[in-house]
Amino acid sequence: MAFRVEEATIAGIHAAYRSGDLSVAELVSRYLARIEAYDRNGPALNSVINVNPRAVEEAEALDKAFAEGGLTGPLHGIPVIVKDQIETADIITTFGSIAAKDYLPEKDATAIRLMREAGAIILAKTAMPDFATSWFGYCSAIGETRNPYDLERDPGGSSGGTGCAVAANLGAIGLGEDTGGSARLPASFDNLVGLKVTPGLISRAGMSPLVIFQDSAGPMCRTVTDTAKLLQVVAGFDPADPYTSTAVIAGNTDYVACLDKDALSGKTIGVLRTAFGDPSNPNAAVVNAVIEDALGALRDAGATLVDIEIPDLMDYIVYSSLYINHSRSAIDEFMASRPSLAAESVRALVDTKQYHPMLDLLEEIAEGPEDPYSDPEYYPRYTTSEKFRQVVTNEMGKAGAAALVFPTTQVQSPRRDDLNAGQWKTLEFPTNTLVGAQTWMPAISVPAGFTPEGVPVGMEILGLPYREGDLLALAYSFEQATQHRRAPASAPEIA
Repeated sequence: MAFRVEEATIAGIHAAYRSGDLSVAELVSRYLARIEAYDRNGPALNSVINVNPRAVEEAEALDKAFAEGGLTGPLHGIPVIVKDQIETADIITTFGSIAAKDYLPEKDATAIRLMREAGAIILAKTAMPDFATSWFGYCSAIGETRNPYDLERDPGGSSGGTGCAVAANLGAIGLGEDTGGSARLPASFDNLVGLKVTPGLISRAGMSPLVIFQDSAGPMCRTVTDTAKLLQVVAGFDPADPYTSTAVIAGNTDYVACLDKDALSGKTIGVLRTAFGDPSNPNAAVVNAVIEDALGALRDAGATLVDIEIPDLMDYIVYSSLYINHSRSAIDEFMASRPSLAAESVRALVDTKQYHPMLDLLEEIAEGPEDPYSDPEYYPRYTTSEKFRQVVTNEMGKAGAAALVFPTTQVQSPRRDDLNAGQWKTLEFPTNTLVGAQTWMPAISVPAGFTPEGVPVGMEILGLPYREGDLLALAYSFEQATQHRRAPASAPEIA
């Protein structure tokens, strides 16, 4: 049987290499053809900023290595789609900004190096809102990215380009970034698995920052198994990132071995009812309906569900937010450390109008303090995250819950026309991803089903810090019981 690129997994690709039905060069060429057919043309998804000009050459080298000794690593010949927030020494890295359109980093980010050492090919760099400052698919470098399930809707942000491309099968797996939900929100909108780890489990060296103690590279894949395999490669201590002390505490976990289709059986799962949207809002009501069905699937898989309420949840989310207080300083420091990067500061980007005009958060960040530590609100907001985490984990403890579940976002993916008309400011969008982000707890969004209009909905599973293995096990169990992942009709298999 001819190998199908659509919905291909790491295991399936490696099996095809071993059987001789596929070469790395053939696979790379087929993904490049899909980028041309569906991203540049056809539905014009507009998710890819730059492709790796040496991808075919690298593929041929891997084929030669395979012929001489088999797979070179756990990601041998796996084409990876990477958010353009993560530096690549041989591919221009724009951070989504027109001001950085010619920036070629001096070296790979640590996560990129680890993937290459595992045999991966960095196939393409994808669209993102300038310096990761939105939940939506606006990018001054290439414009607006479309949702492959409904071309009139948004794919999410800030890893929306990666979400769109992986969902449309323009690459095998993806690596995004998640500060407040930037991997999980587009995973929800694009019918993917998106993981936010305990901050520091994955090195951030070579990634542009936003809120440093929340930032993390985030695997974005079509299956939980591939998510675990990618995490296995990129997680670990890195002397270049002091926050990877987290990886030292977490230890050397075999994330793939943690996967268990029966993991939900006998577990108590807390349903965070405070995070559900207003049922009188039609856009929230359809999401609630999908999640209620998903809760039924959890019960059918053997879980006991307990409703949990945190009445002041929104107060914690609002007061532990540090984008306005922290991000200007973090981004400016990053720019200053890279003299060849044409962008000089957030303020300069806004003053010269070198940003997408829909990025209201970038404008607000430019008005934030140059020195966050001089801001009297900074430390009270920072310490609120610790209190927020205590509140959430104590509620889990009272219920005996292994995890909490809730809609990844309270509403379905917005229509582009509504966003263009100013329906949402970034910090007002009702995304529940901020719960995990601002408690510094790991969370994963998994496909939960579709609204009557065919719009994907994600369910978030929130776990305890350093327990990514347990989180992945629960996500895998839900995935195997439901199988909600399906490819979008906008990018079918090319004959």
